[in-house]
Amino acid sequence: MANAIKCLILTLLLTFLSSLSQGKDYPYRWVYVSRSLHRDSYVADIKGIVKTASEHGLNGMVLAAGLDRLDRQPQPAQSGLINPPSQSWFPKAPALPMPQGQTIEVSNVQELIGALEQIRPGGTILLADGHYMLPHFIEIKTDNVSLRGASGHRRRVVIDGAKSRDGELVWITGCSGVTIADLTIQNIKWNGFKINSQTGVHNLTIYNCIIHNIWQRGVKGVKVPEKNRETIRPKNCRIQHCLFYNDRPKRFSDDETDTAETFNGNYIGGIDVMYAKGWTISDNVFIGINGRTREARGAVFLWHDSQNCVVERNIIIDCDAGICLGNPHRPKDIRDHCVQCIARNNFITRATEGGIVPVYTKDCKILNNTIHEPDSRLGRLIRLVFDNDGLLVANNLLSGPTIRNESESKIKFLNNLAKDLTAALAGPSQGNLHLTTRAAEAINKAEPLLDVSNDIDRESRGAKPDIGADELIN
Repeated sequence: MANAIKCLILTLLLTFLSSLSQGKDYPYRWVYVSRSLHRDSYVADIKGIVKTASEHGLNGMVLAAGLDRLDRQPQPAQSGLINPPSQSWFPKAPALPMPQGQTIEVSNVQELIGALEQIRPGGTILLADGHYMLPHFIEIKTDNVSLRGASGHRRRVVIDGAKSRDGELVWITGCSGVTIADLTIQNIKWNGFKINSQTGVHNLTIYNCIIHNIWQRGVKGVKVPEKNRETIRPKNCRIQHCLFYNDRPKRFSDDETDTAETFNGNYIGGIDVMYAKGWTISDNVFIGINGRTREARGAVFLWHDSQNCVVERNIIIDCDAGICLGNPHRPKDIRDHCVQCIARNNFITRATEGGIVPVYTKDCKILNNTIHEPDSRLGRLIRLVFDNDGLLVANNLLSGPTIRNESESKIKFLNNLAKDLTAALAGPSQGNLHLTTRAAEAINKAEPLLDVSNDIDRESRGAKPDIGADELIN
């Protein structure tokens, strides 16, 4: 439609040129115009050229329309071929508002790279549907910028690192208020979204994205130096309504740094962030984040003095490890890996290395989660390791072995249910851990908690809430 309008405008311009020249006996004198029709602004340029030409006695125009440079034009992005897992009960992302301020529309890799250099604070880069095969990583370093798929359909905009010379796809560096939404990143050996936390990255939102076949971390927030750490650490970031999935377990060939002598092919996870403060990780789905020998890192992994973070309403299926609040490795300058963090209202299915694992935490809470693995090989649906002072573990439904407590800290346990409830859940083999009416031992049996006012579907909990992540609504 847009090209048809441009052609109509050009026809009118030629008619205008002819009318200006009527009644004058000129020979055929034409102007050559090497303008394309790629942008609306070029039509205005052509109009000016036509008017000037007519005023100087020319009575025709040869318009190249970019055809003289056709062999040098960057090719538009082709359709990406992905088939992400989907279920009717997965979280649905509300559409974002229309962008405000400067907007740059791109449809190929060269335009995308250029737009990232040209975008001003508050602007939006809109990617047309297509397959963007990156030659190297791209970097966002401007405050309050949005990088979004134009159509809002995340599977239609695919940023691909399969042919990149670098090991990472998208860097976020030294900026605040960035939003990345409605797109897919895939096929890179190290990190998908790399948060360069040492440069001061705050208020980042990653929303409604697909993170596919990333062989170290889908989202990585790196170590923050001790100097000015409180100022620099990544604050108030949000990862919401994203899908993290891999097609298969990791192989040695995916990452030359992950060898039998280093991590044995298991250095892989979903989200891994150090020094996070005030983060929200919610409404995401993680599927098949597996190491070579099924000993991968967490789908969600917060550590190195992460504070006041909330991990809620996520669905984790067939990942080696679920939610890890901390790690047995503790550097000398770290006393607690996680402080006042909450994991609540999550579904976790078959996370053999550990469903929820707090290690070196202080005043954290594990509330109203549903974890299913009745035949667990290691019995680690909830596993408590080393120091966890002030930890509250309440209203969790463990469809399988009971809590495994390896900590000597003073921990409060309240109203947790551990029992094989396979027959009482909606579809546990697929990861659907919603309650059915057969879950009598969970229904109306939870302790009301101020920190848990609704459930995994955002449905309100009543005066007599249910144990686990789901509130059965009659």
